[in-house]
Amino acid sequence: MTLDLASFGRAISSARKLKQLSQKELSALIRKEDGESITPQYLNDIEHDRRSPSGDHLIKQFARVLDIDVNVLFSTVGILSEEDRRLVKRATPAKINEAFVAFRRELKK
Repeated sequence: MTLDLASFGRAISSARKLKQLSQKELSALIRKEDGESITPQYLNDIEHDRRSPSGDHLIKQFARVLDIDVNVLFSTVGILSEEDRRLVKRATPAKINEAFVAFRRELKK
């Protein structure tokens, strides 16, 4: 089995299965910003693409626990990390376009 990157939920589900973790076990390892674990039901909703992670913190938690590059997970959600959003805010429109053109070109290789 390989990592399924079709969506955030599928990436989490496939990575969890590769690590041989149950939803209950994984949910106990993922901490919200208040320190509480997420619920198995919330994880189930994420894995079935009924819910998205509520922010950068949870995406980073999943990446750390499941040993997935955080940039890969951000790409499955379709958002930029907070760090990348700060870079975009400081860049000119031309520079942003240039970066995305280079990004697309690299992925097409």
